[in-house]
Amino acid sequence: MNRLAPSPVTRWVIGILVGAFFAIPLISTFLYTLRQTDGTLGFERWVALFDPAKSAAIKPIWMGLGNSLILAVVTVAIVLLLLAPTMILVNLRFAKLKPLFEFAVLLPISIPAIVLVVGLAPIYLQIGRSLGTGTWTLAFAYGITVLPFAYRSIQASIDAADLRTLAEAARSLGASWPTVVLKVLAPNLRQGLLAASLISIAVVLGEFTIASLLNRQVFQTAMVVVQKQDPYAPAIFTLLALLFVFLLLLVIGRVARGTGKARS
Repeated sequence: MNRLAPSPVTRWVIGILVGAFFAIPLISTFLYTLRQTDGTLGFERWVALFDPAKSAAIKPIWMGLGNSLILAVVTVAIVLLLLAPTMILVNLRFAKLKPLFEFAVLLPISIPAIVLVVGLAPIYLQIGRSLGTGTWTLAFAYGITVLPFAYRSIQASIDAADLRTLAEAARSLGASWPTVVLKVLAPNLRQGLLAASLISIAVVLGEFTIASLLNRQVFQTAMVVVQKQDPYAPAIFTLLALLFVFLLLLVIGRVARGTGKARS
């Protein structure tokens, strides 16, 4: 028996405290959205979100949510098509550059978002002239923001898999490098890639500072605007966003477990 391990009672107490830490704010927010002007509880405000007659007041939230979902797709594409292949290349071909690459990728986590905006503002002036000022261009900034989180998720899968042996075996059988990456290495890194995608989506849906300072309308900035007129709608959308991320986490976990069982 491990003497350093906590007792069952201690584990229960820690579990209850941690669960209460997350559950109490969520339950309080949910009850807040149900509160009516006469003091009773009801789902009228939830139903009103889908009422065409009242949709004009929350139209900015729907537009911001659509923009954030587009940003999430573009950001995930950046992670999967740029970051992941670069990490594979560094681990296979340029192992000596791995410490420098890791430092560069993890650096954004130590830089405040407002400082990033100061540096990115002149760049976005040029992006606006060449690619337009669409909200989707925020994906370039978000791609930098999610680098540290996505890197750790993918690197954990890379460390667990013997990429060099897999790549050399596939190459010895005549597979091209695109085939090696897509059909040999990517399936072994699927759990890390899925985790990186989930983290990227969560970061995009919750980011406010960069979008606000660069004057782009996304989910979080739209909720701030609507909150001045209707404080209940942003609370409802916050709960729905958390539910969406939670369900996405369950789906990704199920896919990752199914992949692991299939390989075994």
